[in-house]
Amino acid sequence: MNLEEKRILITGGSGFLGRQVISALRARGCSRLTIPRSVEYDLTNVADITRLLDQARPQIVIHLAARVGGIGANRLYPGTFFYDNLMMGVQLVEACRLSGVEKFVQVGTICSYPKFAPLPFRESDLWNGYPEETNAPYGLAKKMLIVQLEAYRQQFGFRGINLMLVNLYGPGDSFDLRTSHVIPALVRKFTEAKRRGEREVEVWGTGKATREFLYVDDAARAIVLATERLDVPDPVNIGSGQEISIHDLARLIARHCGFEGELRFDPTQPDGQPRRCLDVSRARELFGFEAAVGFEEGIARTVAWYDDQAAAPPRSKTV
Repeated sequence: MNLEEKRILITGGSGFLGRQVISALRARGCSRLTIPRSVEYDLTNVADITRLLDQARPQIVIHLAARVGGIGANRLYPGTFFYDNLMMGVQLVEACRLSGVEKFVQVGTICSYPKFAPLPFRESDLWNGYPEETNAPYGLAKKMLIVQLEAYRQQFGFRGINLMLVNLYGPGDSFDLRTSHVIPALVRKFTEAKRRGEREVEVWGTGKATREFLYVDDAARAIVLATERLDVPDPVNIGSGQEISIHDLARLIARHCGFEGELRFDPTQPDGQPRRCLDVSRARELFGFEAAVGFEEGIARTVAWYDDQAAAPPRSKTV
């Protein structure tokens, strides 16, 4: 598929991942992009979706919009995470089918995997158990979109693909401690602890759980490659294929932040899924994607970006 000639709509285009996907598309020569804002279009509302598609007339839709957050946010808002993610996706897919969209790119999550899936996670194990409880509502909402796109291809010939991303990180992420994922949360905690001269930082959980992370620029490149080259509805893992414990992750981030105090792991807080690591061979075989940014390099870039933002003078208000 020649993307340069296509009208492409990107939901969630103003978000952390969305901004990088748009940059990657523009670098590929794509200029006919529509980036709707949530203040103008509520994607849980069918009328707003219909109005958006009538105005943009997209040939390709890349669906990045999602209600997301770390363990804390998932525990606080499970109903919201389930409803918003399910309704945004299900209604958008149906409206795209009815309006003749040529290709739908669904960006999902490895939170859809069973809690105790064997490692590395293979796409064939996706249905062999229930997701980890703290993020199950979010993971299951996204999982239903896999079912929908497979069913729509079978019945209607509607072309949709499913990409399952690991946790992302990088410059431009959300560093709000109420909703952020583990890497930005730790970067902020260690940076602020160093600035205040504190000698201890609390880290949620035992530190034994493992995670896999993908630098946001790599994720954007994977999405563009899949949009261009992938044409099967079966879900495909998108990640780095490398696993790290939260204990080692915290120490790595502390070192890059220059924090030399103690780390206190709090076992009263949840670890989440015990381990996460993907088999990423299908992405390499089907559309040639491999992660390019090494993890330590990515952490260094993220910390440097956060330091620059913290050091920047506040923007003056215009009257």
